[in-house]
Amino acid sequence: MTHRFKLALAVAAGALAIASGQSALAKKYDPGASDTEVRIGNTMPYSGPASSFSAAGKVIGAYFQKINDAGGVNGRKLTWLSYDDQYSPPVTVEQTRKLVEKDNVLAMMGSLGTATNTAVYRYLNQKKVPQLFLLTGAPKFSDPKSFPYTTPFTPSFDFEGRVFANQIKASKPDAKVAVLYQNDDMGKAYLEGLKAGLAKGQIVAEESYESTDPTVDSQIVKLKSSGADVFVSFSMPRAAAQAIKKVKDINWAVSEQYVASASAYVKTVMEPAGVDAAKGVMSTIYFKDASDPRWADDPATQEFRAFMKKYLPNEDVTNSQTVLGYTMAQLMVHVIGAAGDDLTRENILKQATNIKTLKLPMLLPGIAMQTTPNDYQLFEAFQLIKFDGKQFGPIGTPVKP
Repeated sequence: MTHRFKLALAVAAGALAIASGQSALAKKYDPGASDTEVRIGNTMPYSGPASSFSAAGKVIGAYFQKINDAGGVNGRKLTWLSYDDQYSPPVTVEQTRKLVEKDNVLAMMGSLGTATNTAVYRYLNQKKVPQLFLLTGAPKFSDPKSFPYTTPFTPSFDFEGRVFANQIKASKPDAKVAVLYQNDDMGKAYLEGLKAGLAKGQIVAEESYESTDPTVDSQIVKLKSSGADVFVSFSMPRAAAQAIKKVKDINWAVSEQYVASASAYVKTVMEPAGVDAAKGVMSTIYFKDASDPRWADDPATQEFRAFMKKYLPNEDVTNSQTVLGYTMAQLMVHVIGAAGDDLTRENILKQATNIKTLKLPMLLPGIAMQTTPNDYQLFEAFQLIKFDGKQFGPIGTPVKP
């Protein structure tokens, strides 16, 4: 072997070693990530009083499977670990600790509930585990300064309350408003937004209920006695359906009726309440309803329905939670893809809080997602909708609070 050949071989070997070393250094992993896998954790009420929302968790898992079938994200498979917390904060704590300390997830994502997430958000921030895209719009979950590792998916409840206030002022400036709200951070935040948008004294009656209350009938009777002609219900589905039905049963002649977006569902609220009673109810939304004939020929909706038929054939596509889960899963895939080979918790958080005008297929026209390190709110606009006895239809174009 000549000296020149030996030298060339040594140089080549050195270059290969440097390249390999640089490649290895380029890949950064925290617990829950490796060359082959990314582990994402979640708690969801697969049983209990909020189990109607659990379809979102099932769809996220199914969409991750679809991604895995196509080769994963940057060659890594997505592992979805979603546990039932029964919509009970103590169970949420138990399951979340298991996900972080035993299952070693890279991040939490898409967990549902204000009280349930309240029970664990301090813990997750102390552990510096990203708690991303929560299904709750409580304002405290969008506080980059105090809780930087927690970000919401659901638009802020107080923002939605102000949208309702703006609509009431535009359509019925002299309205006397009565409000039913769930006695927790969710209901109080909605109410705060509504009050901020209406004139002082325009809300003539308020009644709260506990999530464990069997009915809200007595509250509705009290609200009717106030003489209000507009009724706003900041309630979860079961209570929302009961309220709509009771308004009809006691012949409360309100001219306008609103429900929180958390209860703007045909199958789980409007039909149980009675479609005649629910006709005219208004709310907000930001994604397409796959059961709406308006979207029958929409390519994105057709693709969604094909996905559901293949991966979750027994799940009801008319349940809007399925579209919600589908969109959330696509958002998380976007974040993981953007993180590249730097799969640290810090970088996952960085990507989740630097989203630039992302228009996912099942979002309504005119609505996009964006975040900054100083503003974690994904949505800046809402679409007002009204129930016509069969389905919800749009009122005008997307609006801002």
